[in-house]
Amino acid sequence: MGKLGTFLHLLKTDRRGIYVAAFNNLAHTNLFNNVSDRRFLEIAYRVRMGKKLDLDNPTTYNEKLQWLKLYDRNPKYTEYVDKYRVRTFVRETIGEEYLIPLLGMWEHAYDINFEALPDQFVLKCNHDSGSVMICKDKNCFDKQKAVDWFESRLSKTMFYLTREWPYKNVKPCVVAEAYMEDDATSELRDYKFFCFDGEVKALFIAEDRQVEGEDTKFDFFDSDYNHLDFTNGHPNAKRLPEKPINFELMKELAGKLSAGIPHVRVDFYECNGKVYFGEMTFAHWSGMVPFEPEKWDRIIGDWIKLPEKKG
Repeated sequence: MGKLGTFLHLLKTDRRGIYVAAFNNLAHTNLFNNVSDRRFLEIAYRVRMGKKLDLDNPTTYNEKLQWLKLYDRNPKYTEYVDKYRVRTFVRETIGEEYLIPLLGMWEHAYDINFEALPDQFVLKCNHDSGSVMICKDKNCFDKQKAVDWFESRLSKTMFYLTREWPYKNVKPCVVAEAYMEDDATSELRDYKFFCFDGEVKALFIAEDRQVEGEDTKFDFFDSDYNHLDFTNGHPNAKRLPEKPINFELMKELAGKLSAGIPHVRVDFYECNGKVYFGEMTFAHWSGMVPFEPEKWDRIIGDWIKLPEKKG
């Protein structure tokens, strides 16, 4: 049967939860690298979502994200997900003033010039999700640990973990940006706009990401800032976040950056009264985290109008 066949057979047993964790670990190895993109997504969706993936007639948000991974492969998407090279697109589309100041870029972590960096900064990889280190005091920052960690991240290709095609050909590097913190909230809140052919339909706000002992909070709102009664990946905050001062401006900017794209999430920060671009994401949670209640998966899915196949 082979390792892959044995694994798929075990998924059908009552010990499924154990094998979900096993699949997530195996996805970080090369076991699935030679599996076709479609077959990988069918397996991953079955494991992570607990249901069969319908790619022939996708109706839900999460199903349509898998379809878009396979069949909407615009070469420009590679630039848009690249946290370094997207800066050119943002500069040309909405303006330099919305970019967080860039402090440096290095193709290898061991080339990072810490001496040239200020006392506070943020390091991140350009080619994946979650590779971020925040330095609030350079005197206490473990530089060697950072170098080793980022060098290991640069060798990994996110595409094989999620089959999100835009990441497949991103040239990895480490980027340093200015450290930013809003005086009112003592953090840097994310405002993540769900855009459909240039139209903002919803957003969510991420809070408590850097609060020790606290789970990150996600609260979803419609385009008029009415709270939406569902969760997706993280719980709601006990106290709803106030409407950002620059809400309408961020919606306008998100619309410009997402024009002509069936679906993309455009993220912004609001810091001390100013708006800054965060990133562009084509597959929120990679399209493999349930909505509660489940009906919202279909409601949001209806907002995506699938284009002709390109892949």
